Amino acid sequence: MCSRCILHLFFGSGPVVPETSFHGQPLSEKGFHEASGKALKDQKLRNNFKRAMNGLMHKRRVMFPDSGELETLRNLAGGIRRDAVSRLPDLLEELETNCQQNGIQVHWAQTTEEANSIVLNIARKADAKLAVKGKSMVSEEMELNHFLAENGVEALESDLGEYIIQVDHELPSHIIMPAIHKNREEISEVFQKKVAPAKKSDTAEEMTETARQVLRDKFRRAELGISGVNFAVAETGTLCLVENEGNGRFCTTMPRVHIALMGIEKVVGKLEDLPPLLTVLTRSATGQPITTYFNMISSPRQEGEKDGPEEVHLVLLDNGRSRMYEDELLRDTLLCIRCGACMNHCPVYTRIGGHAYQSVYPGPIGKILTPQLEGIDTAGYLADASSLCGACVEACPVKIPITDILLKLRHKKAQSKKEHHWTELEGAKNLFEKITWRGWKFAFSQPWFYRMQASILSRTAQFLPDQLPMLQNWSRSRMVPRFSEKPLHQLVEEAGIAEE
Repeated sequence: MCSRCILHLFFGSGPVVPETSFHGQPLSEKGFHEASGKALKDQKLRNNFKRAMNGLMHKRRVMFPDSGELETLRNLAGGIRRDAVSRLPDLLEELETNCQQNGIQVHWAQTTEEANSIVLNIARKADAKLAVKGKSMVSEEMELNHFLAENGVEALESDLGEYIIQVDHELPSHIIMPAIHKNREEISEVFQKKVAPAKKSDTAEEMTETARQVLRDKFRRAELGISGVNFAVAETGTLCLVENEGNGRFCTTMPRVHIALMGIEKVVGKLEDLPPLLTVLTRSATGQPITTYFNMISSPRQEGEKDGPEEVHLVLLDNGRSRMYEDELLRDTLLCIRCGACMNHCPVYTRIGGHAYQSVYPGPIGKILTPQLEGIDTAGYLADASSLCGACVEACPVKIPITDILLKLRHKKAQSKKEHHWTELEGAKNLFEKITWRGWKFAFSQPWFYRMQASILSRTAQFLPDQLPMLQNWSRSRMVPRFSEKPLHQLVEEAGIAEE
């Protein structure tokens, strides 16, 4: 099929609703509340995240000491991404043309099922039994490891964090640092039990060396290498990969066949667009001035070259992204460069961790991305899991208006509910909400009544239990507010502040 036909399929067809599950577990609001409640009670988990997030926020502040320079970089990087997304169909066609001219085989997938089938077909043609993987969030969307294992292909994660959670049979809790929910002692225990039982590894250096010994052997034997793509340059047909451990370079050079997995939004126009994006990406993600490795792949191995794959395949995945493209505001979701800064600064994510979201993308970006990928009716509840404090918006290096998108998704969720027939329970709930809001209206429109209830609460609120019987869903994950012994107007009068 020609690229024009494919682009029409992506950007001119009706919505395709994907399967609504997270690695075999159905997405549900009840499951999210249960998981977040469990996380809030896990003091070790909360300490791990608090320590990690505080460290990451500090590193980012060190990298951006000049607020003016930071704002300039954010405007520049955000402008580059907005320009690319606004021209997405044309840039994708240009990327395909130039990749094919360079010898890279391009494959289009509208769903994760199609993408998995493409990867499996390539693996079978290569007679691959072992695949080594660099870090890829798209592969998590596809649940690729599980799919390949079911079809006789071992897929081994080579990123250290991904390797740790893979051997421990867990899922990533952060898009940049997948094992951030574990402390050093917990990781050491995983290594001793499941990686090298005969060798005690306590330090980070020892554990890294142990993992290196295992992975090097896999790199030598693997027939297939799989990676993600941070950015793809349309004008040159170049695939760019950012990493710190060198495993990405191994995955893309040592195996005979390399498959790059990419969401269709990751394309940029020109090579000159890369430096500003790389600057904000590495500094926002890990607090580094520059990444350790920056790989640029433009073709398979050429004659006379000593390393590199014989085949390079690029799989372009839609999986709901074209639906976002159709809406002017929701389209900004596609600007994301997957730095994780929004998670690092989010008070909700810091307290419940990544697994509580029960989705591939946790934190603020997950709250706007997952409902659009999986459907409002299925995952719209995630848009409510936010205080709308705006910390994520201030931290985002490409200025995604996350809070605005959250509000729009909440509106869509409310509209979706209205389109369905109300059950008796929903009708009762609606009536209760009407009565409640009318009560609030009366209380705040009658000064005498407001002052009376404020006076009563100031004297009785200290005796309220932590779990309020009438507000269990609200109080389950919140502290009961402690009221001042004196109302605000009395404190103002005592302070001698004159009314204006």
